[in-house]
Amino acid sequence: MTHNQPAIPCWLDPDAATVEFPDVELALREPDGLLAVGGALDPCWLLTAYRQGIFPWYGPGQPILWWAPDPRLVLYPEHLHVSRSLGKLIRRRRFEVSLDRAFARVITACAESRPGQTGTWITQEMQRAYQLHRDGHAHSVECWLDGELVGGLYGVAIGRVFFGESMFAFRSNASKVAFVALIRQLQRWRFRLIDCQVHTGHLASLGATSITRRTFTRLLLQAGNGPDSPPGWQLDGDLAGLSPQDSRFR
Repeated sequence: MTHNQPAIPCWLDPDAATVEFPDVELALREPDGLLAVGGALDPCWLLTAYRQGIFPWYGPGQPILWWAPDPRLVLYPEHLHVSRSLGKLIRRRRFEVSLDRAFARVITACAESRPGQTGTWITQEMQRAYQLHRDGHAHSVECWLDGELVGGLYGVAIGRVFFGESMFAFRSNASKVAFVALIRQLQRWRFRLIDCQVHTGHLASLGATSITRRTFTRLLLQAGNGPDSPPGWQLDGDLAGLSPQDSRFR
């Protein structure tokens, strides 16, 4: 442990006059990235956290825990990898994909326990916090099959960065189709970075890669300072072949 590495994370006062997080480089190594405890989940706290590369993640009965892991899993939109089989599935147009059509249903579905899990980190408190959607900061992607919601994801957009939070699939590959549609659309809108937080094989197979926290922070300063996109996202074009040349948000 170095001299500037705290033995315990910083405790945050939820009633503080200003929202201030410690430097992300002070995050613990074990558990990896735990930076602070406490604070609140109102929009000011959440947006300040995201802008600094920090996100909330905790379980029922725990205080709010704030994280900034090292390394960080990210996806550069131009590095999206679509396997031959997934590309074939998309071209068959079996699924319909939409943006911001059913945010509440998506976050509720993401909160459902997965096989082998006994609970969820997306608590009722966390779900209420992501009313950020009403202000145009949080967005959802929905994947439909015969009118039924079968997959999707949600996250937060700041500048030209999308911070992915969670995804779900009730049908095979539904979340992957939703993710590919989102990345292609974000590429059209000239987004520069998708934060995937921590490594999963699912996201790595789609082109996500790990970078150092310091590199992530530097990229966030560059890409997160642009104008925010408007609320009510919609897909601009064909799911099978979006072109990055056109953009509503130049």
